Amino acid sequence: MADQSPRTPIREQDAASRIDNFDEVVLGYSAEEAVTEAKRCWQCKKSPCVQACPVNVRITEFIGYIADGEFASAYQTLIDTNSLPAICGRVCPQESQCEALCSRGHRGEPVAIGKLERFAADWHLGQAAAEAEEPPVNGAPDSPNAPAALAALASAAPPTPAKVALVGSGPASLTCAGDLAKLGYQVDILEALHIAGGVLVYGIPEFRLPKAIVAAEVCNLKQLGVSIRTNALVGRSFTIDELFENGYSAVFLGSGAGLPDFLGIDGENLLGVYSANEYLTRINLMKAYHADYDTPLAPASKVAVVGGGNVAMDAARCARRLGAEVTVIYRRGEAELPARIEEVHHAQQEGIEFCYLATPIAIHGDESHRVQSVECVAMELGEADETGRRRPFAKPDSNFTIAVDTLVVAIGTSPNPLIPSLTAGLDRDARGCLIVDALGATSKTGVFAGGDAVTGSATVIQAMGAGKTAALAIDGFIHKQANQ
Repeated sequence: MADQSPRTPIREQDAASRIDNFDEVVLGYSAEEAVTEAKRCWQCKKSPCVQACPVNVRITEFIGYIADGEFASAYQTLIDTNSLPAICGRVCPQESQCEALCSRGHRGEPVAIGKLERFAADWHLGQAAAEAEEPPVNGAPDSPNAPAALAALASAAPPTPAKVALVGSGPASLTCAGDLAKLGYQVDILEALHIAGGVLVYGIPEFRLPKAIVAAEVCNLKQLGVSIRTNALVGRSFTIDELFENGYSAVFLGSGAGLPDFLGIDGENLLGVYSANEYLTRINLMKAYHADYDTPLAPASKVAVVGGGNVAMDAARCARRLGAEVTVIYRRGEAELPARIEEVHHAQQEGIEFCYLATPIAIHGDESHRVQSVECVAMELGEADETGRRRPFAKPDSNFTIAVDTLVVAIGTSPNPLIPSLTAGLDRDARGCLIVDALGATSKTGVFAGGDAVTGSATVIQAMGAGKTAALAIDGFIHKQANQ
């Protein structure tokens, strides 16, 4: 009979103490715990979990190595298909993808695939730090040596003089860059900000994804030969056409969706009203939570966050750590929350209140033009909409107000229009998203795209999947051009 043991619990920071710091909440498995959990895997021959992974990680294989204590082999198996395992192990929604199809889940709890992926990646980073005699930070070194296997893979790739430019350094571009580098291309990433990582550094808080982890994964790509140029704003510093004029054979647009959506109600221009993008960037990239950083973020005692996704949870949990009482306002019920179950659970543990079935209709300020309260209306759920969720509608005469001194709007984002507006022949849809075919090719020859620039706000792993698809398409395009 197959092993019926329960899922190995994951260690976490205590909820009462973690609201006073930005340290990582989930502490990860020890080697003994990882082996115990890995042995729960039934090693299914058809591996339904792999079919649900956007980057096709060989899940049963790497877990099998962990079960045997062969951690280096587990890591190597991971990076054969996933350039960012330490990141995916932390922020990928495994519960709705690989773990949702885990065969063990039919008879109990699925195998903790994501936590095991994180373990293998963190184990490798710890080994690299030890070899470099550098202490790890939050489980990862600032500048680890690249794995020898990656370097060997790159040197064995067929040489080619072709150059590829990637715009943006988020998960789509980083994945595309890694796969192209392994194929032997000269890869140059152009990042508008001063730090590489895109949404991984400006959007996701330290307590979910330590920035040292992102730096470590970026460092691994650099060791593959990927060049990263920061403070390079494509569309202003130079155009897409100028990239081709300067010898690039193809361009990948992984510029994300950094244009925030707003509610379109009175009072959104009041002081103390932030988009989630701005709020999280000030905290994550500009270190507003450190007393020795001069970051312009006004102190707040009562914060409301509008929205129910992962970004809303990130903003709410950041505000809680900055000392505020926090309320999440969401227009549907708890069952419809799009955020990861784990993130909602952590938010609830941390004392964040949820105001369900409500939506703001106006924001009110004081004589100094600072937000003072948000006026809401109660909602009811009707028939399902195009997403499959029941459509909310306002209940008559149900207005109420919540006193706040800061309001964060986290209802979604759209792609930045700068690049397509300045690039002839680059088509967009009604939402402003770049239009691509199944392989990530845009309407402009030689230009490919993926991630949030194409889909709008989505998950890290979806962006990575698009990056992998585009890398193969770019390789095919360049070879076809060379043979013409």
